[in-house]
Amino acid sequence: MVAVIDYNMGNLGSVMNAFSKIGADSYLVSSAEELSKFDRVVLPGVGAFPDAMNHLKNSGMNQAILEFAKSGKPILGTCLGMQLLFEKSQEFGNNDGLGLIKGEVVPFDKSKFDNPELKIPHMGWNELFVKKDTPLFDGLDDDFYLYFVHSFHVQTEQKYIIGSTFYGYEFASAVNQDNIFGFQPHPEKSHKIGLKILTNFINL
Repeated sequence: MVAVIDYNMGNLGSVMNAFSKIGADSYLVSSAEELSKFDRVVLPGVGAFPDAMNHLKNSGMNQAILEFAKSGKPILGTCLGMQLLFEKSQEFGNNDGLGLIKGEVVPFDKSKFDNPELKIPHMGWNELFVKKDTPLFDGLDDDFYLYFVHSFHVQTEQKYIIGSTFYGYEFASAVNQDNIFGFQPHPEKSHKIGLKILTNFINL
């Protein structure tokens, strides 16, 4: 069973519909006490990093996620949910994250863009290039398109990066440390490829 964490941030309907399409049992979970009952956790999200962390802390869900991570069962963060997995973020000041993966969330730096005409946020379909093998990429090519909407991205050690994307410059768009996975794009909005990634997550 998959717990989709409900913390008042984002596209929960789309996430639930995606799991329904692949025949997976998923449940919205807003109570920290319930989380340990599940086999897998998805941390979705659309919105601002500090607001999201405040919701998680106020509900006790932040500690529940950390305990779940220690169990070795799979966790998947998508978009803002991926960013929350990291130690800190520069969005609206300096904010602490869950700290499950070493690294920081930073804004796109337009001064480094190869094309100054590019807009922020980075929005639309873009290519993810596979950097490391992972079960989440089973049955997929070495590069494929997914749907992105974001103004910030993560900076982390190379050993955690399993996929990268180019928008102005190359940035980490998929990460993994042990049982923790993160995707900056939205698998639930990425049609067949996204559904394949979610299916692979269910099959871990």
